[in-house]
This record gives sequence, C-alpha cells and structure tokens, in this order.
Amino acid sequence: MQDQLFFEGLRALAEAAFPKHCACCGREFATADDFILQTQSMRQNVSGLKQSFDDNNVAIVEVYRNCLCGSTLMDFFSDRRDTSEASLQRRQLFERLLPPLMEKGMERAAAREYLLHIVRGQLP
Repeated sequence: MQDQLFFEGLRALAEAAFPKHCACCGREFATADDFILQTQSMRQNVSGLKQSFDDNNVAIVEVYRNCLCGSTLMDFFSDRRDTSEASLQRRQLFERLLPPLMEKGMERAAAREYLLHIVRGQLP
C-alpha cells in the first residue's frame, strides 16, 4: 500500500509541471512529450539544450524550442526558482517523496537525484 502511494506521488510530481502554454498563441502542451513533439528546433543541427544550475547548484537542463507560431519557448523541467502555486505544491510533494526512499536505504542526495531524474523524464 505504501509503495502504491509512493508511485502515485511520483506520477503526480512528473505531471505537475504540465500543462504548459505558449504565451503568444495559447497552444497547450499537456506533457513533456507534447512539448517536444509540438515544437521545433530553433536552428537546424542545434539541440536547443543548455546546461544550467539551480539555486542549490544542481545541474539542470534548459530546453529552448520554437512553437509552431514562431515564438521561442524555454523550459526548466525542474526550475526551483519558480514561485507559482503549482511550483510550491510540486516542491512540497517532492519533499514528501524523499523520506520513503531514504527509509528504503537511499542516501538523501541519491534519493533527491532519483526524483530529479523522474521529474526531468529521465527514468533511472
């Protein structure tokens, strides 16, 4: 039962970052996959990925894409500087998911990294 609740929390954490919208045309991206599939590279042969660091000096990836309307979109799939209500709820959920992993023997840093991979869509 506890494992089921934990995995439901993981799913909610990953899904909480979406939907996202283009500020210019209003196009909605329901999931990270939708965001990538429904946008285009900014330039040919350029990935649009840039390494950056969050407030805790943890490496994150910024994704730059062009909406079909031509607007440039950027996303931090785990941007901790976001102070929106949705972001605060994501952080609270993230913090609630750490203890169950630590109870199973993971170090806090490893549990945090594991959850960050999930949020970024990089299932370990």
